Amino acid sequence: MAFHPSTWRRAALLVVGAATLAMTACSSGGSVSNADIPAWKATTMPSAAGVVLEDSGKIPNRDPLVKNFANVAAGSYTLTVACDGGGKAFFDVSSGGTQITEAGAACNGSRETSRIKIPSAGPLSISASSVDAPVIYAYQLVPAS
Repeated sequence: MAFHPSTWRRAALLVVGAATLAMTACSSGGSVSNADIPAWKATTMPSAAGVVLEDSGKIPNRDPLVKNFANVAAGSYTLTVACDGGGKAFFDVSSGGTQITEAGAACNGSRETSRIKIPSAGPLSISASSVDAPVIYAYQLVPAS
């Protein structure tokens, strides 16, 4: 059975289109080297009422950035995370050395939220990391409504 030349052209165009789409999906979203992190955070994650803690910055390499907070009350909270620069970032939340949750966000500027329960008052740690570094990130913790 012989294929018509136009069938080969269509098949080749589909393969090229699929390859281009795959490469675009894996490429970095943009340079974060000179990003204005406060301006990005202001538009990506506007301040919410009752913020208990928050942080933002740049993850320059694969090493986790850990932020410790001295005393957070027990209770239910909403953790909102965001990142930009391509790939994905992960946010590990620990209370008194015990992991509470891990939240993830696609680094495309969109926000992801997770409900978490802090079992007892005390120190809280949030570790931000990404294998797709460099990326910029922001997170905030507010009491659950």
